[in-house]
Amino acid sequence: MLIGEVARRSGVSARMLRHYESLGLVRPTGRTDAGYREYSDEDIRRIFHIESLRSLGLSLREVGSALDDPGFTPSRLVDDLVRRTRERIAAETALLTRLRRIGAAEPAGWQDVLHIVALLQALGSESAGKRQRAALSSVEGASVPVEALVEAVLGEPDPNVAGALRWALAQSGGGGWELLAEGLGSPMAEVRERAVRTIAEMPNDEATELLREALGHSDLEVRRCAAPALAARGVADAVPTLVDMVVEEARDAEAADALTALASRPASADRIATALVDRLAGGAVGPAARRRLTQALAEIPGSTASHALVELSHDEDRAVALTAAYVLTLRDAP
Repeated sequence: MLIGEVARRSGVSARMLRHYESLGLVRPTGRTDAGYREYSDEDIRRIFHIESLRSLGLSLREVGSALDDPGFTPSRLVDDLVRRTRERIAAETALLTRLRRIGAAEPAGWQDVLHIVALLQALGSESAGKRQRAALSSVEGASVPVEALVEAVLGEPDPNVAGALRWALAQSGGGGWELLAEGLGSPMAEVRERAVRTIAEMPNDEATELLREALGHSDLEVRRCAAPALAARGVADAVPTLVDMVVEEARDAEAADALTALASRPASADRIATALVDRLAGGAVGPAARRRLTQALAEIPGSTASHALVELSHDEDRAVALTAAYVLTLRDAP
């Protein structure tokens, strides 16, 4: 079969067939009397094999190895192709995301587009300084899509840059809630912590709802971060977690301060005092934890706390009794 007919039947151009021949991938079995290339059925079969392998993403060099190297390992090549394909998909997905981010910013002209692209590139820079400057630029009139800031903060390992990004998000008015919710559900603990810290600094109602969800999270650190933020918003559901933090000496000073702030709301003071008293009376906490609970109770207004302190002033633990007695003198002072 001559080269023209092979090209028609295989869909491979005559020029490409000559290129394959120059690379040694396929050589015509014979020549006609006039010197034209003549392909046998086996040659044509090899051409189809070449095209099949190329369709998998193999280079022509890899195709040659696959067909001619007796030591060739197909499984290793397939694994490599899978890896390369995943990398290509990831790159294309990143490009698609970037294009969507640019579109969401509604640029007025190419200068805006270029400016947004520059900021997005800076947010992905290896330099922490550049990333931080980009975060700060986003609140100085630069139009950076909120979703891009969320993605940046969820992946930011530098605490200073992360702080700048959280501040920028809070100043932006919120958004990116779906991405932040995904961050809370991440299999990586550091991403979950970044997500809840970011949400905690955002004043929106949507942020409060996400913090409520975080309060029931399986990750203890997520719960401990969400509870003080909810207390600052007046959400009394945070009380049990805050009391646990005092008992477990896990950022207990922060937890006690959050309880005190929440207790300034009349509806919450008795609930907080009751929760602290219950833990003191339970008998399941050690001496050090009882002292911390007493100190926390000392800052809670209301009759429930006062009555509890009177009882604690006669406690067997001298440190607890002295703390309670001292606080009572301050409460009785004019």
